[in-house]
Amino acid sequence: MTDLDQLTQSLARNLKRWRGERGFTLDTLAARAGVSRGMIIQIEQARTNPSVGTTVKLADALGVSITTLLDHERGAPVRLVPESQAIRMWSTEAGSSTTLLVGTEARGPLELWSWNLMPGESSTSDPHPEGTVELLHVTAGALSLVVDDVPYAVPAGASATFEAHHSHAYRNEGSEPVRITMAVSIPPVR
Repeated sequence: MTDLDQLTQSLARNLKRWRGERGFTLDTLAARAGVSRGMIIQIEQARTNPSVGTTVKLADALGVSITTLLDHERGAPVRLVPESQAIRMWSTEAGSSTTLLVGTEARGPLELWSWNLMPGESSTSDPHPEGTVELLHVTAGALSLVVDDVPYAVPAGASATFEAHHSHAYRNEGSEPVRITMAVSIPPVR
């Protein structure tokens, strides 16, 4: 079984589990996430590998982290995630990528990410649920963080935090790769 097959199977199993735990019908989850009922069926049957955006929408609608939807090992009080098991969410031929390092459900989902953003590339995020907060630290390069269409310069060594229910994007407008470590705190579903 390839890593992609394992990821697809884990997502199928965990999406069914969390939808059931929340008592959501297919139609309820589709409406909450803004994802078609047919897409959810395909994901739950492990017949498709959804985009990062779709996975984020489903996780947000269920009130869980992406880690929880993709995780294939649960239960230990301490969970170590070796670099080889971090989840690459997207990448480009130029070398930009995001990797989900670790996440938890304690007091609402909490995720830790590692980002690489190559010169001239960007990533736009849909607004997250009200109460979601992102914290980031730039370890190399200079990030242009755009929140509600306002750019903020975040140079190497600097950190930022923002309410992520606003539209936001990450851009590398410089000539050097940008490296970011980011945490995302999502409020629990009420």
